[in-house]
Amino acid sequence: MDKNWLVLLQQNHLDKVVGTNQVTGQYGLVLTEQDAELILEERKNALREQQRVEFGEGIVPKIIYEFCDSDYIDQNNYVHTIVRLQEIFYQYKNEMEDEITDDELLHLMKGQFEHLCFGDLEYLESTCLANFAQAIRSGYDGYKGTGGYGEYSKFDDVKRWDYELYLETLKELCWR
Repeated sequence: MDKNWLVLLQQNHLDKVVGTNQVTGQYGLVLTEQDAELILEERKNALREQQRVEFGEGIVPKIIYEFCDSDYIDQNNYVHTIVRLQEIFYQYKNEMEDEITDDELLHLMKGQFEHLCFGDLEYLESTCLANFAQAIRSGYDGYKGTGGYGEYSKFDDVKRWDYELYLETLKELCWR
């Protein structure tokens, strides 16, 4: 009898993850039951690694719904990307000392993933979120008014590609 509630809880989590297909299917993204089991198994590993506990349905459905319309996710990389995003999410909940809400972190992650990282999970993890976590640990709380939208540009210290600068440099190179 003791294990029955645990089995029911696990089945409920599995049903919720597979249930995301109703929304994600319109973007060409569908999880099989085996995909969902893998994602949930990796969730347990990530929680254990980050020494976190999660109650309720967990963050997986929220990650799926937040990222399902991404230009950088397709059926071929869908499961891997969701697994990596949940690992990154838990890591940075810790790094930001739980100062940021789940939704704020997800909005921040999605914005950077789409507009700055162009789908590069490594860059999202090692640069964008690392810089933002440092700002939060230093006391920055300006993200609270924005819900996490459009925040990273305040901390981005990388010089981005500039079309005008490109043309100027090209002209210089051509006239030499």
